[in-house]
Amino acid sequence: VALEYAKIFKNLGSEVTIVFRGASPKKALEKTGLDKDLTAALVSDLRRSGVSFAKSSTCTDFQVPPPSTSGGKRRPLSITLVPTDKDKQNQEARIVKFDAYLAAVGRRPRVPDGLHSIGVEIDEYGNVQVDNDLSSATCPRLFAAGDVIGRPFLASTGVAQGLRAIDRIDKLLQLEAGVDASATMPFPVPAMAKAFGATFDAGIANQEYPVGVWTSPEVAWFGLSINQAKSRNIPAIEGIALYKESLRGVVFSPDGLLKLVAHENTHEIIGVHIVGTDACEIIHYGMELVRAKRTLSDVIEATYSAVTFHELYQIAARACLDQEGARLRRRAAGAAWAASQQELRADELAWKDDSLSILIDDSEPIVPVSRR
Repeated sequence: VALEYAKIFKNLGSEVTIVFRGASPKKALEKTGLDKDLTAALVSDLRRSGVSFAKSSTCTDFQVPPPSTSGGKRRPLSITLVPTDKDKQNQEARIVKFDAYLAAVGRRPRVPDGLHSIGVEIDEYGNVQVDNDLSSATCPRLFAAGDVIGRPFLASTGVAQGLRAIDRIDKLLQLEAGVDASATMPFPVPAMAKAFGATFDAGIANQEYPVGVWTSPEVAWFGLSINQAKSRNIPAIEGIALYKESLRGVVFSPDGLLKLVAHENTHEIIGVHIVGTDACEIIHYGMELVRAKRTLSDVIEATYSAVTFHELYQIAARACLDQEGARLRRRAAGAAWAASQQELRADELAWKDDSLSILIDDSEPIVPVSRR
């Protein structure tokens, strides 16, 4: 949420600063399951956009001036920043001034106070503790779904959890009524990993549903990153495709990358990570590659329509199997893009020296053009 709103307000012309408790914004993002290269790309984009970072800090005091009696602009807020780094605890707090403050430090679920009295287990964050069937660990007849059970706080996962809870409630009632409960609901019910609340494990959860971050550029991923794979003793390889390596990227949106993570021995695709235009859309093809246990060869042998971002999957698959060649191709694509931008800037300067005055008259079929 913090990064999404940071880019929104920056694009609207505001000066934006993000406060991080940790010393590294990249490490803070990687804890959410974000791949290291996507993290680097996202942080670099924020810096290029002019977004500032206040690292190893936390906000402790707010001085809000009264509204202007003359109807003018309200005076800035005075916010006290205190260092969180233990090595910097002796440093004095500093006061910064901003027109607005947006809290994006997490949330606590709003659950009925009476749940404690009937023995429902609540974790330290206020989340209802449930098992993989969304049933309370201490009160089996109580089911919970959505934000009240904790992370990942996504609308799509809340719907999936709700469907699974309804399915389990239906089977429970059938069993109590002596009805055969082996039948399923008339539509498929999503499976959910045990990855909720305080027990949330990004590596497990990300194999159950895609994650999309609506920053600018967009970020999305499904499955394991290479670090998550290695932490589970899975031998893995990865391949990167730059947006500017595809025709659509060159023409419409050159900044971005798509990464595939695959099993080193079987070449089965186990993770997809994207940063760039339409990342939250094209991740769903990657999700199906992982779910269907497709291999790098399956992707390489497929035919993709030209001038689509799906070409990136094939480029990344080849990169997994030819790391050195992929690096050379990325370098060449970057050099070609830089050269084309240099030519474009030269053309723009030439146009300024030889500009045209254009009059468009909608009442006539001809557009008169006159040179100055």
